[in-house]
Amino acid sequence: MTSLSVETLAAAGTAPITSAGNTQLGIAVLAGIAVIVLLITRLKLHAFLALTVGSLALGVFAGAPLAKTIASFTAGLGATVAGVGVLIALGAILGKLLADSGGADEIVDTILARAKGRAMPWAMVLIASVIGLPLFFEVGIVLLIPVVLLVAKRGNYSLMRIGIPALAGLSVMHGLIPPHPGPLVAIDALDANLGVTLGLGVLVAIPTVIIAGPLFSRYAARWVDIPAPEQMIPLRPSAELEHRPRFGATVFTVLLPVVLMLVKALVDIVVNDPASPVQRVTDVAGSPLIALLAAVLVGMFTLGRAAGFTKERLSVTVEKSLAPIAGILLIVGAGGGFKQTLIDVGVGQMILDLSENWAIPTLLLAWLIAVAIRLATGSATVATISAAGLVAPLAADMSTTGTALLVLAIGSGSLFFSHVNDAGFWMVKEYFGMTVGQTLKTWSVMETIISVVGLGFVLLLSLVL
Repeated sequence: MTSLSVETLAAAGTAPITSAGNTQLGIAVLAGIAVIVLLITRLKLHAFLALTVGSLALGVFAGAPLAKTIASFTAGLGATVAGVGVLIALGAILGKLLADSGGADEIVDTILARAKGRAMPWAMVLIASVIGLPLFFEVGIVLLIPVVLLVAKRGNYSLMRIGIPALAGLSVMHGLIPPHPGPLVAIDALDANLGVTLGLGVLVAIPTVIIAGPLFSRYAARWVDIPAPEQMIPLRPSAELEHRPRFGATVFTVLLPVVLMLVKALVDIVVNDPASPVQRVTDVAGSPLIALLAAVLVGMFTLGRAAGFTKERLSVTVEKSLAPIAGILLIVGAGGGFKQTLIDVGVGQMILDLSENWAIPTLLLAWLIAVAIRLATGSATVATISAAGLVAPLAADMSTTGTALLVLAIGSGSLFFSHVNDAGFWMVKEYFGMTVGQTLKTWSVMETIISVVGLGFVLLLSLVL
């Protein structure tokens, strides 16, 4: 890979690399996004390759020199991976430790032992939300599906009454709460404050997951009344372990990075003095890198060693956690490259110019862009990355709170109406033994509720903050 000088990177990030007019740029953006959509949906090309080709196509359509387009894409890719790559890796390690040690099963079993009858859907949404904090969506599904199926079967519950709350908890965490890749990339692209975004994200997530989970599951259970498929109940991750971590230690480990980041945000607001020793300590301890690193190191003892893992087993667990995220890192990096290409060809200024005459709020605009890309590509992460790149210039003059809400609006839009071009759609369909129509009436509607309700609460917060 060709190395880039500091001057080159600075130029790529500040000055447009083409003098094309707004009409040509608008056509270039639509064409670039169309290339990405077609490559992903029609040719089934990996999102990393599709984003790379789409970025180059965007530059060509905008009339930019190919060499400068490549420099912009490379700079954006490098900056994005540098900003969030390590955080995604640390999150993957923590999630793997949680799964392999039986810590996730300990949380599940403890909460379910205390929940009966009508409280069960609420217990499921709580379990999914806690476990979903450090886990990628697909991993969370694999962990929770056995529990959902067992609870539905043994307790004679409707599968949708139990399953929808669990899926809602995982999905809301995935779309709105860092350290998931989508929110992290949006925070990085919009230069938002992570602690403030996390705090506001929790405020939006709680009512959203209640409405889309336990409340909506009542209707989903009436629309689709099916039993738990026997053949889809797999072994639980901790079935072969002699010991499991304790409930308190597991919850402490999972929530440690969240608490550290929230404390940092609170101290920044209350103390607001960079020279203060307290703020200096919290600025370091609450930085995403240190917070997640601390959780991983603590988890090696509270999760790994508590489960009887040897040093060698811990090393293998960490190693196995990193291989599956290679694709995610490449997609996120290429998305950052696409974002930087958008900015450098002058799309940001174009949107600023046009938005002066638009009577549409910035938060709603960001949500609509994310919705359009989500419907076209099926990927929440691609939708978040692309939308963040398009609206990044609009965040320049926004307050800290406003920028955080912009991240959440994009995250909400990225979850809109999952359908047949989304891998998550097929995972839910197969695990629950549903038809395509049944999956659309339950899972797809649930995702749409999360997206719309999430936007509603974001707009409400924008009125009062």
